[in-house]
Amino acid sequence: MINQSFTLPCGVTVPNRLAKSALSEGIAKPNGNPSTDLFNLYERWGKGGAGILFTGNVMVDKDHLVNANVMIAENEAFLEGFTTLAQKAQANGTHLWMQINHPGRQAPFYLDKAPVSASDVGLPSKVYLKPRPLTEEEILDLIERYGNAALLAKKAGMKGAQIHGAHGYLVSQFLSPLTNLRTDKWGGSLENRARFVLEIYRNMRKKVGLDFPLGIKINSADFQRGAFTEEESMQVIQMLDAEGMDLIEVSGGTYERAAMVGTTQKESTKQREAYFMDFIVKVRQKIKTPLMLTGGFRTRKTIISAIENGELDFVGLGRPFCLFPNVAKELIEGTREECHVPDLLTGVLKIDQTGMLQTPWNMFQLARMGKGLDPDPNMDIWMVYEKITGKTRPEGV
Repeated sequence: MINQSFTLPCGVTVPNRLAKSALSEGIAKPNGNPSTDLFNLYERWGKGGAGILFTGNVMVDKDHLVNANVMIAENEAFLEGFTTLAQKAQANGTHLWMQINHPGRQAPFYLDKAPVSASDVGLPSKVYLKPRPLTEEEILDLIERYGNAALLAKKAGMKGAQIHGAHGYLVSQFLSPLTNLRTDKWGGSLENRARFVLEIYRNMRKKVGLDFPLGIKINSADFQRGAFTEEESMQVIQMLDAEGMDLIEVSGGTYERAAMVGTTQKESTKQREAYFMDFIVKVRQKIKTPLMLTGGFRTRKTIISAIENGELDFVGLGRPFCLFPNVAKELIEGTREECHVPDLLTGVLKIDQTGMLQTPWNMFQLARMGKGLDPDPNMDIWMVYEKITGKTRPEGV
Protein backbone atom coordinates (compact mmCIF):
# COMPACT_ATOMS: atom_id res chain seq x y z
CA MET A 1 0.00 0.00 0.00
CA ILE A 2 2.75 2.49 0.89
CA ASN A 3 4.32 1.87 -2.52
CA GLN A 4 1.15 2.80 -4.40
CA SER A 5 1.18 6.01 -6.41
CA PHE A 6 -1.27 8.80 -5.63
CA THR A 7 -2.71 11.44 -7.95
CA LEU A 8 -3.19 14.87 -6.41
CA PRO A 9 -6.20 17.09 -7.28
CA CYS A 10 -4.06 19.10 -9.73
CA GLY A 11 -3.37 15.93 -11.71
CA VAL A 12 0.24 15.29 -10.64
CA THR A 13 0.96 11.70 -9.58
CA VAL A 14 3.30 11.07 -6.64
CA PRO A 15 5.15 7.72 -6.85
CA ASN A 16 4.42 6.50 -3.30
CA ARG A 17 2.92 7.45 0.06
CA LEU A 18 6.06 8.24 2.07
CA ALA A 19 7.44 11.76 2.38
CA LYS A 20 10.39 13.38 4.03
CA SER A 21 8.83 16.28 5.89
CA ALA A 22 10.71 19.56 6.04
CA LEU A 23 13.90 19.62 8.10
CA SER A 24 16.08 22.67 8.74
CA GLU A 25 19.35 22.02 6.94
CA GLY A 26 21.46 25.09 7.75
CA ILE A 27 24.01 24.27 5.03
CA ALA A 28 23.13 26.71 2.25
CA LYS A 29 25.64 29.33 1.19
CA PRO A 30 25.77 32.38 3.52
CA ASN A 31 23.85 34.44 0.95
CA GLY A 32 21.01 31.89 0.74
CA ASN A 33 22.00 30.19 -2.51
CA PRO A 34 21.77 26.37 -2.48
CA SER A 35 25.22 24.89 -1.87
CA THR A 36 27.16 21.84 -3.02
CA ASP A 37 26.50 20.32 0.40
CA LEU A 38 22.75 20.70 -0.18
CA PHE A 39 23.09 19.12 -3.62
CA ASN A 40 24.91 16.16 -2.02
CA LEU A 41 22.30 15.81 0.73
CA TYR A 42 19.29 15.90 -1.57
CA GLU A 43 20.93 13.65 -4.13
CA ARG A 44 21.36 11.07 -1.36
CA TRP A 45 17.79 11.51 -0.15
CA GLY A 46 16.58 11.34 -3.74
CA LYS A 47 18.02 7.84 -3.98
CA GLY A 48 16.29 6.91 -0.73
CA GLY A 49 12.87 6.10 -2.13
CA ALA A 50 10.57 8.83 -0.75
CA GLY A 51 7.61 9.95 -2.85
CA ILE A 52 8.09 13.58 -1.83
CA LEU A 53 11.04 15.44 -0.34
CA PHE A 54 10.05 18.74 1.27
CA THR A 55 12.93 21.20 1.56
CA GLY A 56 13.68 22.88 4.85
CA ASN A 57 12.61 26.50 5.34
CA VAL A 58 13.12 28.54 2.19
CA MET A 59 12.83 32.15 3.22
CA VAL A 60 11.02 34.90 1.32
CA ASP A 61 13.05 37.80 2.79
CA LYS A 62 16.82 37.86 3.30
CA ASP A 63 16.39 40.28 6.21
CA HIS A 64 14.21 37.90 8.20
CA LEU A 65 15.71 34.44 8.66
CA VAL A 66 14.86 31.53 10.91
CA ASN A 67 18.48 30.38 11.08
CA ALA A 68 21.82 30.99 9.43
CA ASN A 69 22.76 29.38 6.11
CA VAL A 70 19.14 28.89 5.09
CA MET A 71 17.96 28.97 1.48
CA ILE A 72 16.40 32.23 0.29
CA ALA A 73 13.98 32.68 -2.62
CA GLU A 74 13.45 36.43 -2.89
CA ASN A 75 13.85 36.54 -6.67
CA GLU A 76 15.42 34.58 -9.52
CA ALA A 77 19.01 35.36 -8.52
CA PHE A 78 19.49 31.80 -7.29
CA LEU A 79 17.41 30.08 -9.97
CA GLU A 80 20.41 28.12 -11.22
CA GLY A 81 21.12 26.80 -7.73
CA PHE A 82 17.52 25.77 -7.13
CA THR A 83 17.42 24.13 -10.57
CA THR A 84 20.48 22.05 -9.73
CA LEU A 85 18.94 21.11 -6.38
CA ALA A 86 15.77 19.94 -8.15
CA GLN A 87 17.75 17.91 -10.66
CA LYS A 88 19.84 16.21 -7.97
CA ALA A 89 16.85 15.42 -5.76
CA GLN A 90 14.55 14.21 -8.55
CA ALA A 91 16.97 12.15 -10.65
CA ASN A 92 15.46 8.89 -9.35
CA GLY A 93 11.79 9.83 -9.54
CA THR A 94 11.28 11.47 -6.16
CA HIS A 95 9.35 14.77 -6.15
CA LEU A 96 10.95 17.84 -4.54
CA TRP A 97 8.68 20.49 -3.01
CA MET A 98 9.89 23.86 -1.76
CA GLN A 99 8.70 24.72 1.75
CA ILE A 100 8.19 28.50 1.82
CA ASN A 101 8.40 30.41 5.09
CA HIS A 102 8.89 33.67 6.98
CA PRO A 103 9.87 33.51 10.67
CA GLY A 104 7.94 36.53 11.87
CA ARG A 105 8.81 36.93 15.54
CA GLN A 106 10.73 33.62 15.57
CA ALA A 107 13.89 35.13 14.11
CA PRO A 108 16.86 35.10 16.52
CA PHE A 109 18.26 38.52 17.44
CA TYR A 110 21.68 37.79 15.91
CA LEU A 111 20.00 37.38 12.50
CA ASP A 112 17.15 39.87 12.73
CA LYS A 113 17.46 43.20 14.54
CA ALA A 114 13.98 44.33 13.47
CA PRO A 115 11.57 41.37 13.54
CA VAL A 116 8.00 41.76 12.33
CA SER A 117 4.79 39.89 13.07
CA ALA A 118 1.03 40.23 13.00
CA SER A 119 1.29 42.19 16.27
CA ASP A 120 3.93 43.27 18.78
CA VAL A 121 3.67 40.13 20.93
CA GLY A 122 7.15 38.82 21.69
CA LEU A 123 8.45 35.44 22.72
CA PRO A 124 9.43 34.79 26.37
CA SER A 125 13.08 34.33 25.43
CA LYS A 126 16.09 36.61 25.18
CA VAL A 127 16.98 34.93 21.89
CA TYR A 128 14.14 36.81 20.15
CA LEU A 129 13.50 40.55 20.03
CA LYS A 130 10.02 41.97 20.34
CA PRO A 131 8.48 42.32 16.86
CA ARG A 132 6.66 45.29 15.43
CA PRO A 133 3.31 44.86 13.65
CA LEU A 134 3.41 44.61 9.88
CA THR A 135 1.78 47.42 7.93
CA GLU A 136 -0.91 46.67 5.36
CA GLU A 137 1.56 47.47 2.57
CA GLU A 138 4.08 45.02 4.05
CA ILE A 139 1.46 42.29 4.35
CA LEU A 140 0.58 42.67 0.67
CA ASP A 141 4.28 42.61 -0.21
CA LEU A 142 4.73 39.37 1.73
CA ILE A 143 1.81 37.77 -0.09
CA GLU A 144 3.61 38.60 -3.33
CA ARG A 145 6.87 37.19 -1.98
CA TYR A 146 5.29 33.84 -1.12
CA GLY A 147 3.80 33.68 -4.61
CA ASN A 148 7.10 34.60 -6.25
CA ALA A 149 8.89 31.87 -4.29
CA ALA A 150 6.35 29.29 -5.47
CA LEU A 151 6.86 30.43 -9.05
CA LEU A 152 10.62 30.13 -8.58
CA ALA A 153 10.12 26.54 -7.40
CA LYS A 154 8.19 25.80 -10.59
CA LYS A 155 10.75 27.49 -12.84
CA ALA A 156 13.51 25.51 -11.11
CA GLY A 157 11.77 22.28 -12.05
CA MET A 158 10.56 21.34 -8.60
CA LYS A 159 7.33 19.35 -8.42
CA GLY A 160 5.47 21.46 -5.83
CA ALA A 161 5.51 24.11 -3.11
CA GLN A 162 4.31 24.15 0.48
CA ILE A 163 3.33 27.05 2.75
CA HIS A 164 4.78 26.66 6.25
CA GLY A 165 1.75 27.52 8.35
CA ALA A 166 2.78 25.62 11.49
CA HIS A 167 5.18 25.72 14.44
CA GLY A 168 4.64 29.34 15.34
CA TYR A 169 6.10 31.00 12.23
CA LEU A 170 4.51 34.03 10.56
CA VAL A 171 1.45 32.36 9.01
CA SER A 172 0.84 30.64 12.34
CA GLN A 173 1.26 33.98 14.11
CA PHE A 174 -1.54 35.47 12.01
CA LEU A 175 -3.81 32.51 12.77
CA SER A 176 -3.35 32.58 16.55
CA PRO A 177 -5.38 35.02 18.67
CA LEU A 178 -2.45 35.11 21.11
CA THR A 179 -0.10 36.63 18.55
CA ASN A 180 -2.60 38.39 16.29
CA LEU A 181 -4.13 41.32 18.15
CA ARG A 182 -4.91 43.34 15.03
CA THR A 183 -8.17 45.23 14.67
CA ASP A 184 -8.07 45.60 10.88
CA LYS A 185 -9.17 43.05 8.26
CA TRP A 186 -6.14 40.87 9.06
CA GLY A 187 -7.11 40.24 12.69
CA GLY A 188 -9.96 39.65 15.10
CA SER A 189 -12.33 36.98 13.78
CA LEU A 190 -11.00 33.66 12.53
CA GLU A 191 -12.05 34.68 9.02
CA ASN A 192 -9.82 37.75 9.30
CA ARG A 193 -6.92 35.87 10.91
CA ALA A 194 -7.06 33.29 8.12
CA ARG A 195 -7.10 35.96 5.41
CA PHE A 196 -3.28 36.10 5.26
CA VAL A 197 -2.81 32.41 4.48
CA LEU A 198 -5.75 32.32 2.08
CA GLU A 199 -4.39 35.28 0.13
CA ILE A 200 -0.95 33.66 0.05
CA TYR A 201 -2.45 30.51 -1.44
CA ARG A 202 -4.51 32.46 -3.98
CA ASN A 203 -1.46 34.44 -5.06
CA MET A 204 0.60 31.29 -5.43
CA ARG A 205 -2.11 29.58 -7.46
CA LYS A 206 -2.45 32.61 -9.73
CA LYS A 207 1.29 32.54 -10.42
CA VAL A 208 1.90 28.80 -10.85
CA GLY A 209 -1.35 27.72 -12.50
CA LEU A 210 -3.76 24.88 -11.81
CA ASP A 211 -1.43 21.99 -12.64
CA PHE A 212 1.34 22.71 -10.10
CA PRO A 213 0.91 21.11 -6.64
CA LEU A 214 0.46 23.49 -3.70
CA GLY A 215 0.18 22.46 -0.08
CA ILE A 216 0.40 23.69 3.47
CA LYS A 217 1.80 22.49 6.76
CA ILE A 218 -0.60 23.55 9.50
CA ASN A 219 -0.94 23.03 13.24
CA SER A 220 -3.71 20.86 14.57
CA ALA A 221 -3.50 23.28 17.53
CA ASP A 222 -0.92 25.46 19.28
CA PHE A 223 -1.46 23.68 22.63
CA GLN A 224 -1.50 26.95 24.58
CA ARG A 225 -4.36 28.50 26.51
CA GLY A 226 -6.05 31.14 24.37
CA ALA A 227 -4.12 30.23 21.22
CA PHE A 228 -5.06 28.63 17.89
CA THR A 229 -7.38 25.77 18.81
CA GLU A 230 -8.21 22.43 17.24
CA GLU A 231 -11.67 23.73 16.34
CA GLU A 232 -10.18 26.78 14.61
CA SER A 233 -7.64 24.64 12.79
CA MET A 234 -10.45 22.46 11.51
CA GLN A 235 -12.26 25.52 10.16
CA VAL A 236 -9.14 26.90 8.45
CA ILE A 237 -8.44 23.50 6.90
CA GLN A 238 -11.99 23.48 5.54
CA MET A 239 -11.38 26.96 4.06
CA LEU A 240 -8.21 25.71 2.36
CA ASP A 241 -10.04 22.62 1.14
CA ALA A 242 -12.66 24.84 -0.48
CA GLU A 243 -9.89 26.81 -2.23
CA GLY A 244 -8.63 23.67 -3.98
CA MET A 245 -5.35 22.98 -2.19
CA ASP A 246 -3.55 19.78 -3.24
CA LEU A 247 -2.12 18.52 0.06
CA ILE A 248 -2.58 19.44 3.71
CA GLU A 249 0.10 18.31 6.17
CA VAL A 250 -0.93 18.27 9.82
CA SER A 251 1.54 18.92 12.62
CA GLY A 252 1.27 20.85 15.89
CA GLY A 253 2.81 23.11 18.51
CA THR A 254 4.95 26.23 18.53
CA TYR A 255 8.40 27.06 19.88
CA GLU A 256 6.71 27.86 23.18
CA ARG A 257 4.87 24.56 23.25
CA ALA A 258 6.79 22.17 21.06
CA ALA A 259 4.38 19.32 20.39
CA MET A 260 6.15 18.81 17.07
CA VAL A 261 9.12 17.26 18.89
CA GLY A 262 6.95 15.06 21.05
CA THR A 263 7.26 16.86 24.37
CA THR A 264 3.51 16.97 25.09
CA GLN A 265 2.36 13.47 24.25
CA LYS A 266 -0.45 11.77 26.09
CA GLU A 267 0.06 8.10 26.91
CA SER A 268 -2.64 7.12 24.40
CA THR A 269 -0.79 9.10 21.74
CA LYS A 270 2.48 7.34 22.51
CA GLN A 271 0.77 4.01 22.07
CA ARG A 272 -0.56 5.03 18.66
CA GLU A 273 2.84 6.48 17.66
CA ALA A 274 1.51 9.35 15.56
CA TYR A 275 1.18 12.54 17.62
CA PHE A 276 -1.86 14.06 15.88
CA MET A 277 -3.70 11.02 14.55
CA ASP A 278 -6.91 11.65 16.53
CA PHE A 279 -7.24 15.06 14.90
CA ILE A 280 -6.55 13.96 11.36
CA VAL A 281 -9.22 11.24 11.63
CA LYS A 282 -11.74 14.02 12.35
CA VAL A 283 -10.38 16.13 9.48
CA ARG A 284 -10.76 13.23 7.05
CA GLN A 285 -14.51 13.22 7.64
CA LYS A 286 -14.88 16.89 6.67
CA ILE A 287 -12.65 17.54 3.64
CA LYS A 288 -11.67 16.09 0.28
CA THR A 289 -8.10 17.43 0.11
CA PRO A 290 -5.42 14.73 0.43
CA LEU A 291 -3.91 14.57 3.92
CA MET A 292 -0.41 14.00 5.22
CA LEU A 293 0.45 13.43 8.86
CA THR A 294 3.89 14.07 10.30
CA GLY A 295 5.01 13.38 13.82
CA GLY A 296 5.87 10.16 15.61
CA PHE A 297 5.52 7.41 13.01
CA ARG A 298 8.25 4.88 13.77
CA THR A 299 7.09 1.40 12.67
CA ARG A 300 6.24 -0.04 9.29
CA LYS A 301 3.17 -1.72 10.75
CA THR A 302 1.66 1.57 11.96
CA ILE A 303 2.47 3.41 8.73
CA ILE A 304 0.83 0.71 6.60
CA SER A 305 -2.18 0.56 8.93
CA ALA A 306 -2.77 4.33 8.82
CA ILE A 307 -2.80 4.37 5.02
CA GLU A 308 -4.79 1.16 4.58
CA ASN A 309 -7.42 2.42 7.04
CA GLY A 310 -7.88 5.51 4.90
CA GLU A 311 -7.02 7.83 7.78
CA LEU A 312 -4.53 9.71 5.61
CA ASP A 313 -2.90 9.62 2.19
CA PHE A 314 0.76 10.31 2.99
CA VAL A 315 2.94 9.63 6.01
CA GLY A 316 5.60 12.21 6.74
CA LEU A 317 8.85 11.23 8.43
CA GLY A 318 11.31 13.82 9.68
CA ARG A 319 14.02 12.80 12.12
CA PRO A 320 14.30 9.22 10.78
CA PHE A 321 15.67 10.69 7.53
CA CYS A 322 18.50 12.26 9.55
CA LEU A 323 19.82 8.84 10.54
CA PHE A 324 18.40 6.55 7.87
CA PRO A 325 18.58 8.34 4.49
CA ASN A 326 17.16 5.26 2.71
CA VAL A 327 14.35 4.77 5.22
CA ALA A 328 11.53 5.13 2.66
CA LYS A 329 12.93 2.50 0.31
CA GLU A 330 13.64 0.16 3.24
CA LEU A 331 10.13 0.51 4.64
CA ILE A 332 8.60 -0.06 1.23
CA GLU A 333 10.73 -3.12 0.53
CA GLY A 334 10.20 -4.51 4.02
CA THR A 335 13.89 -4.58 4.88
CA ARG A 336 13.22 -2.20 7.78
CA GLU A 337 10.41 -2.66 10.30
CA GLU A 338 11.11 0.35 12.50
CA CYS A 339 12.90 3.69 12.37
CA HIS A 340 13.26 4.75 16.00
CA VAL A 341 15.55 7.68 16.74
CA PRO A 342 17.40 8.55 19.98
CA ASP A 343 15.57 10.50 22.69
CA LEU A 344 18.53 12.92 22.88
CA LEU A 345 18.31 13.41 26.63
CA THR A 346 21.13 14.88 28.70
CA GLY A 347 19.74 13.96 32.09
CA VAL A 348 19.55 17.65 33.01
CA LEU A 349 15.83 18.39 33.36
CA LYS A 350 15.90 22.11 32.55
CA ILE A 351 17.71 21.38 29.28
CA ASP A 352 15.70 18.31 28.30
CA GLN A 353 12.32 19.98 28.90
CA THR A 354 13.07 22.63 26.27
CA GLY A 355 13.93 20.19 23.48
CA MET A 356 16.63 22.73 22.52
CA LEU A 357 19.10 20.09 21.33
CA GLN A 358 16.76 18.13 19.07
CA THR A 359 17.01 20.32 15.98
CA PRO A 360 20.77 21.10 16.08
CA TRP A 361 21.70 17.44 16.69
CA ASN A 362 19.75 16.49 13.59
CA MET A 363 21.14 19.42 11.60
CA PHE A 364 24.65 18.19 12.37
CA GLN A 365 23.66 14.84 10.89
CA LEU A 366 22.50 16.58 7.71
CA ALA A 367 25.78 18.50 7.59
CA ARG A 368 27.65 15.20 7.72
CA MET A 369 25.66 13.84 4.78
CA GLY A 370 26.26 17.07 2.91
CA LYS A 371 29.98 16.36 3.22
CA GLY A 372 29.53 12.82 1.92
CA LEU A 373 29.71 11.19 5.35
CA ASP A 374 27.25 8.78 6.93
CA PRO A 375 25.04 9.91 9.83
CA ASP A 376 26.45 9.23 13.31
CA PRO A 377 23.75 7.83 15.64
CA ASN A 378 26.23 8.02 18.54
CA MET A 379 26.95 11.72 18.13
CA ASP A 380 27.63 13.20 21.58
CA ILE A 381 24.68 15.33 22.68
CA TRP A 382 26.95 17.41 24.93
CA MET A 383 29.16 18.26 21.96
CA VAL A 384 26.04 19.71 20.34
CA TYR A 385 25.18 21.62 23.52
CA GLU A 386 28.65 23.13 23.72
CA LYS A 387 28.66 24.15 20.06
CA ILE A 388 25.29 25.89 20.10
CA THR A 389 25.56 27.55 23.52
CA GLY A 390 29.29 28.21 23.78
CA LYS A 391 29.11 26.79 27.29
CA THR A 392 30.79 23.74 28.72
CA ARG A 393 28.69 20.88 30.01
CA PRO A 394 27.66 21.08 33.68
CA GLU A 395 29.96 19.35 36.11
CA GLY A 396 29.12 15.79 36.96
CA VAL A 397 27.43 14.87 33.65
